Amino acid sequence: MEKGIAITSSGTSGEPKSYFQSPAKLRAANKVAREAQQITSSSKVYTCCKVTHAGGLLAQTLPAMEIGAEVDIVQFSAYHFVKKISQYTHTHITPLHAKAIMMTKGFQTLDLTGLWVTCGADPIQWNIIEAFVERGATFLVNWGMSEVGPIAIGTRFNTLEKVQAYKQLCPADATILGDVSYCNFKLVDQELHVAGEICIYDDWYATKDRVFVKDGVLFYQGRTNKEVDLWTPKKG
Repeated sequence: MEKGIAITSSGTSGEPKSYFQSPAKLRAANKVAREAQQITSSSKVYTCCKVTHAGGLLAQTLPAMEIGAEVDIVQFSAYHFVKKISQYTHTHITPLHAKAIMMTKGFQTLDLTGLWVTCGADPIQWNIIEAFVERGATFLVNWGMSEVGPIAIGTRFNTLEKVQAYKQLCPADATILGDVSYCNFKLVDQELHVAGEICIYDDWYATKDRVFVKDGVLFYQGRTNKEVDLWTPKKG
């Protein structure tokens, strides 16, 4: 029997599916995740996404555990997040989590200096990025999928000046994907295709994401209608 684990997709782009993750893919993805998010053995990770999904398990939790960093896994609560997050160096949230956190009374006075916030799973609105950066966080806009990454393409924001500069590039009908890639990518008729060690497939994978590039920054404009080809998962 082939070793590895199966991750269930979040279902944001269709019915949830199970995707096998080989040890080789996991090792490559863990290394990328640590480099991209500056996770070290002294990091303290607050995991509040479901660990049955790629974001919860593979974005920070497994990469941190592999090198002995401290990880706390909790059920998400916006109230508890605001109360506890100052004790941690890293967390991964979705835009829905971010909006719930922003609605709490404590968020308005929350000091997030020294905290790394990675956000993904759904398109991320600029007001979310602005709110967390304004409170001192380093905010990573991240694109990834159960099939690739989950840390695959993104942009790190740590100043409001950078947020505003990228926001001005972004059309009203788009959201930011990122300007740093940890996988190979190409655009085919504006559809994002990805490949590489952090992908579960050997060949190029068509993501169904409609993407365009402006000044070296990838922006997301929704989903395509065509079906994704089914490739043979990697082994090993």
